[in-house]
Amino acid sequence: MNRRAFVAGSVGLLTSPLVVTAQPTTKVPRVGYLAGGRQGDPATPASEAFRQGLRDLGYVEGRNVVLEYRFAEGRIDRYPELVAELVRLPVDVIVVPGTAAAQAARKATVSIPIVIVLAGNPVGDGLITSFARPGGNVTGTTSVSSEISGKYLELLREAVPTLSRVAVLWNPLTPPHTKMLKETEAASRTLGLTVQPVSARRPDEIPGAFAAMARGRADGLVVLSDPMFDGSRRERMRIADLVTKARLPTMYTTRELTQEGGLMSYGPSQPDLFRRAAGYVDKILRGAKPADLPVEQPTKFELVINLKTAKALGLTIPPSVLARADEVIQ
Repeated sequence: MNRRAFVAGSVGLLTSPLVVTAQPTTKVPRVGYLAGGRQGDPATPASEAFRQGLRDLGYVEGRNVVLEYRFAEGRIDRYPELVAELVRLPVDVIVVPGTAAAQAARKATVSIPIVIVLAGNPVGDGLITSFARPGGNVTGTTSVSSEISGKYLELLREAVPTLSRVAVLWNPLTPPHTKMLKETEAASRTLGLTVQPVSARRPDEIPGAFAAMARGRADGLVVLSDPMFDGSRRERMRIADLVTKARLPTMYTTRELTQEGGLMSYGPSQPDLFRRAAGYVDKILRGAKPADLPVEQPTKFELVINLKTAKALGLTIPPSVLARADEVIQ
């Protein structure tokens, strides 16, 4: 081969188009997770149950699923901006806790699937059409909190028969609380108790709420679940400290507050509901439409009693109440 032929052949190799065989790529799904607590807090049993639920279904964070966390830091008013961030990414599905977060997500998107957890009254609040056929882009689980609100007062009265005036700490900005308060007041009339509603819209209003309880001579307290009251350990410890100083027998709706020094709690198992939320995420990522996935109601309710706190308050919990407890903290 002469030099001219060699050079011509070389140029042909350099300038001819290269044929590249395309390699199939798999898109890693992104799941938005909106939390009421603070970034850096220890994982709650509920959030850990959600992650464990995903692992049980074969999802490995960072490998075949990406979790995009956003933290409200106990402030309901931050939900809209945090959901907007997730929508802009975008994510393939959004998991939200409670009604306020669900409403913010529903306003932000009608196309991205939303999995709700602990929504008090999703039909009445306009999130879904019905439990069996949700319609739209929302599905998940409900806490039925408004339906069992009277139970909180009933159990607290059974544990402390001397109660006469019970304060209820609530947040007017949290959608289910209005109905829950009405249910509690209705139960109080049956039980012969007086209910003192005490509200707090912002964290700086909480100390004033406890001062109002003292002025009203409350001898018991029901704390309705809210990110501002129990969204993170910081919020829970602040409430626990105020309750301890007020020496009030207190009923909570989440077991964490009882485990951290509260007297008692009653409500659906949050870890169970968040674990079930992982199942909804899996079905949606596999192609199911939220409109076709029935919204589930809780089947497991837990009564937790802290006897150490009872002793510190000088209370003796009746054996009939202790016998019904799912957990007794000694």
